[in-house]
Amino acid sequence: MDPITTRLARRSRYCAGAALATLALAMPAFGQAPVQGPPASAASAAPQGGAQQSTPAALPDPAATLPTPQSQAAEAPAQTPADIVVTGTRITTSGFSAPTPTQVLSAAAIAKNAQPNVFTTIAQLPSLQGSSGATVGTNSTSSGTQGLSSFSLRGLGTIRTLTLLDGQRVVGANVTGVPDVSLFPQLLIQRVDVVTGGASASYGSDAVGGVVNFVTNKRFEGFKANALGGVTKYGDDGNYTFQAAAGKSFLNDRLHVVVSGEYSHEDGVPAYGFGEGPGPNGRSWYDTETLVNRGVLNDGSPQYLYREHVQANQYTKYGLIAAGPLQGIAFDKNGRPFNFNYGSNGVPLKDAKGNVSNCYNGFCVGGDLSGNVGNGTSLQSELTRWDGYGRVGFDLDPDNEIYATVNIARVRSSNTPNPGAAKQGNLTIQCSNPFVPAEIQAACAANGITSFAYGVSNAVLPNFTSVQPTRTQYRFVGGADGKFNLFGSDWRYDAYYEHGENITNIHVRDITLTPHYNAAIQAVLGPNGQIICANPAAVASGCQPLNIIGGDTPSAATLAYVTPINGPYQHTRQTQDAASLSFNGAPVSLWAGPLSVAIGAEFRREYYRVNADPYGNGVTASNPYTAAYPADPLVNSAGNNWYAGNYHDGHGSYKVYEGFLELNLPLLDSHSLGKANLNLAGRATHYSTSGTVYTWKIGGGWQTPIDGVKLRAVTSRDVRAPNLSELFAAPIAVTVPNINDPFNNRSISIIQNSIGNTALKPEIARNTEAGIVLSRPAWAPGLSLSFDYYRIKLKGVISALGAQQEINLCSQGVTQTCSAFDLSGSGPYIVNVQSFNLASIYTDGFDIEASYQFPLEKMGLPGNFTVRALATNVRHFITDTGIPGTVPIDSAGANSGATPKWKLLGVESWDTDKFSITFTQRWFSDGTFGNQYIVCQTNCPASTESRPTIDYNKMPGAFYFDIGGSYNLTKKLTAYFKIDNLFDHDPAGSPQTNTGIDVNPQLYDVLGRMYRAGIRYNF
Repeated sequence: MDPITTRLARRSRYCAGAALATLALAMPAFGQAPVQGPPASAASAAPQGGAQQSTPAALPDPAATLPTPQSQAAEAPAQTPADIVVTGTRITTSGFSAPTPTQVLSAAAIAKNAQPNVFTTIAQLPSLQGSSGATVGTNSTSSGTQGLSSFSLRGLGTIRTLTLLDGQRVVGANVTGVPDVSLFPQLLIQRVDVVTGGASASYGSDAVGGVVNFVTNKRFEGFKANALGGVTKYGDDGNYTFQAAAGKSFLNDRLHVVVSGEYSHEDGVPAYGFGEGPGPNGRSWYDTETLVNRGVLNDGSPQYLYREHVQANQYTKYGLIAAGPLQGIAFDKNGRPFNFNYGSNGVPLKDAKGNVSNCYNGFCVGGDLSGNVGNGTSLQSELTRWDGYGRVGFDLDPDNEIYATVNIARVRSSNTPNPGAAKQGNLTIQCSNPFVPAEIQAACAANGITSFAYGVSNAVLPNFTSVQPTRTQYRFVGGADGKFNLFGSDWRYDAYYEHGENITNIHVRDITLTPHYNAAIQAVLGPNGQIICANPAAVASGCQPLNIIGGDTPSAATLAYVTPINGPYQHTRQTQDAASLSFNGAPVSLWAGPLSVAIGAEFRREYYRVNADPYGNGVTASNPYTAAYPADPLVNSAGNNWYAGNYHDGHGSYKVYEGFLELNLPLLDSHSLGKANLNLAGRATHYSTSGTVYTWKIGGGWQTPIDGVKLRAVTSRDVRAPNLSELFAAPIAVTVPNINDPFNNRSISIIQNSIGNTALKPEIARNTEAGIVLSRPAWAPGLSLSFDYYRIKLKGVISALGAQQEINLCSQGVTQTCSAFDLSGSGPYIVNVQSFNLASIYTDGFDIEASYQFPLEKMGLPGNFTVRALATNVRHFITDTGIPGTVPIDSAGANSGATPKWKLLGVESWDTDKFSITFTQRWFSDGTFGNQYIVCQTNCPASTESRPTIDYNKMPGAFYFDIGGSYNLTKKLTAYFKIDNLFDHDPAGSPQTNTGIDVNPQLYDVLGRMYRAGIRYNF
C-alpha cells in the first residue's frame, strides 16, 4: 500500500484528497444518506466540528461526482468512502444528519469556475445576496471597505454572516468585524460549506444569516500549482494568479507539513473621467440615469421623475457662474466664456438661488453633459494579494494530534471614488480675481456686483483621487484534536487557541485640502504684478494660487499645496484572541440509536486602535503622525479639513465568554417507518459590554419510508452582538446649524458628535426553516431535488440616527435617544449621534435545488452529463426603522439593492477522462428601483417621505452565460479556459437622486465579457 493508503487504514481518517475524489459517493448531491465509513473519520476530517452533509451540494459540480484524473492525481487515490462532515452543527458522530440546510462547494467546483479570487465563485450562490467585493464600494473614500471581500447571506449584510476558516474564527479586516476572504489560503481549500440558516447556538454571534466555513486540506501530500491569466473584452482588468502548495510526511508518517504561497493581481477598471461619453475603454451603457426630485409633493404629478442624460445645473467641467446676474456663463478648457446649454430648454433665472426654468430642482435633462462625474468612479478596484500559509501537525499516537498553523497575507487595493472635487455652486469668486477673464470683469461692473457664485467639477486637477487601503493579516493557531475513551465510550476533543492581527493602512492620494483649496482660488495681483493668494497668512504659509476658470494644468507647486502628498491617512490595528475546547461523543445507546453529545466552552477578545492624520482627526498631543503634517494657520486644529477621507482616532475592546451544549436524540429507526432524529442546541454567551444572552436551536429530520424522501425542519434563536465600530466608533465633531429644538420651541446650532454607543444590546433573530428532499430514488438514481422555506425575524437591529431624528424621537417618547444630548442651558449644545437598537427586519422565501446526472455511454459518447440548478426566491424583505410615523419598506424585488425576487444559478457539464466542458447560467428577475414608490402619471396622491410618488419604477434583471472547459495534456498537467458573460450583457441603470455612477455591482456584471485561461499541475 502507498503511504497515504497506509495512513488512512492505520488511523481510520478520511484524507482530504480522497474526499474530493469520492465526494458524491460519500455525500450525495441532495441529501441522500451518506455511505458510512469508520466512525473516527468524521471527526478527523473536520475536528473543529460539523455534521454529515444532509443537503444538496450547492454549486453544480459534476467533477465532485465523477472526478477527473487530474483531480485524483492532485490529491490522493480514491479509498473506501467515509463520512464527509460540514459545519451545520457541532455534532460529529457518524450517521448524524443535521436539519439545517447546508450547501457545499468542492475544490473541483472552485477550480472549474476559474476565478482569481475564490470569493467570486462562492458569492454566485443564490442564497448569498449583498456580498461585497472588488466592484462594490468603489465610489467610497472614507468607508475603509474598498476591495474588502466579505459574504452576505439572505441579504442581511456582511456583519450578519459568520465566516470561518477550518471552523475557527478569523480576525476582522475592518472594525465592523468582517474578515477579508482575499486573505485566506485558497489553493488548499478542500471545500466550502455554506449553512443557510441561523447557527448562533452552534457557532456564536454573527451567524444570523448563516455560516460560510472554509475547510483546508490539512494532510495534502505532493505538489500542485496553478497559473491563471485573464482580460476583459475591453482590454482592461488584466489579471494573473500564481499559486503553489506542497505537503509531505516525516518521522514514519507522524509529522505532517503543508505549505502554500499565492500571488494574484487584478488591474481593475479605472475611472474614465468626466461626462457621459463612451465610458471606460468603450463601454457605452453609462447614460446618467437619475431620479429627479421635483420637490413638489401635492400637485397631482409625481414627485420623482425617472430621466436619462441628466446634468446637474450648478457646476460644469471647467466652471459655471451658478447664480446672480451672470448666471449661465460657463468656461471652456481655455477659460473662454460661453453660454451654457442647460438642456430641458432651461433658462437661468439669474436669481440669488440659481434657479433654472424648465429644469428640476438642480437638474436638467440633456444639454451639455461634459461635467458629469459618474464616469469618474472605478468600476472595479485594483487588487493585489499575497498569501503565505503553513501547517505542521504531529501525531502523538494514531488517534491524537497537535498542530500549529501560520497564515500571513496582504491585500492592497486602489480605487477612484470620483474624478475631481466637485463644488456645486457653493464657491464665491471675486470679480477682481486676476484669473477672471476681462469680459467677465466688465460684466461684473456693468451689473454692479463684486463677486459671483461659482460651481466646477474641478477637471483642472490632473490626477484623480485614489484611495489605497493595504490590509496585512497575521494569524496563528495552535491546537490539539483526537479521541479518548471514557466509561467505555469513545469521545473526541478539539482544543485550539488563535491569535490574529490585522493591520490596515489607508492612504488617500491627490485629494484637496479644503482650507488650502479655498485660499488658493482667491487670487490677487501682488506688488510685483505676480498673481498670489489673497490671504496674507496663506501666502506666509506657502499658498500657491489656483486657477479654476478653464482647464490650464496647475503648476507642480500649486498641486503640492492644494493636494499635498501627505493626504488623509489612517492606521488601524485590530486583534482577536480566541480559545475553544469542545468534546463530542455518544455516551448512551437508546431505542433508535446512540444519543450524541457536543459540549464546549469558548473565549474571545476583540480589540482595535485607530490613529489618523491630524488634518482629518484634529491635532492631539498623542497623535504619532503630527510631525508629518506641518502646523498651518489655515488648517482647523479640530480636524475635518479634507474634501473627503477625514479619519479619526479611536479604540475599544470587549470580551466574550461562552458555553454550549448540543444533543442529537434519535427518535425512530424502523424499516417500515423510516429514521427520525431530534437536534437540540443551546448556548449561553456573556459579553463584557452588554451582559448575557442565550441562543438555542430545535430541529429534526425524518427519512421517510418513501424511497429517497426526507423531511427536515429547524427553528432557532440567534444573535448578532454589536461590533467594535458600533460600540467604540471614533468621535467626529462638526457644527450643524438650524436644528429644531422642540423642547424649547427654537432653532439652534449644535455640535454633532458622531460616536459609538456602548449601551447597545445584541440583535435578536428568530430563524425558521422547513423543507423536503428527494435524493436519488431507485426509480431515478441520478435525480436529486430539494425545497426549503426560510423565515427570519430580526429585532433590535442596530441602526444609526441623525441628530434631528434623535431629538425628535426623544420628544415623542422614545427614551433610548434622550441620553444622547442635553439642550438645557445656554450651550454649547452637543448631540451625540449614535446607533440604537430600534429597527427590525423580516424576510422569508425559499430555496430550490435540483440535479440530474446520467452516463452518456448509451448514446455512444464517453463520460457523464450533469444538469444542476439552484434558485432562491425572496418573498419579503421588510425593514422597519422603528421611527414613529415611518412606514416599513419591503425591498424584495428592488434591484437597486441586494434582494431580487428570484436569483438562479444553473450548470450543465460534460465530463470525461480527457476533457470537460461546462456551461453556467446566472440570472435574476426583473424588479423595481424601490418598492416604496407609488407609480403614477396624473392624479397622484400626496407624496410622503415613506411613500413618495414616481412616474416610472421598473428595473430589468439580467441573464449571464458562461462557458468553461479543461483538457488533460498529461496525467499531471491540465489546461483550462473560462469565458464569463459570453454575450457581454450590459448592466441596467440603477438611478439615484444624483448624477453619480448609476449601476448596482452587487447584482450586475459591470465588467463585461471576461476571458481567462490557465494551467494546473498536480503531482
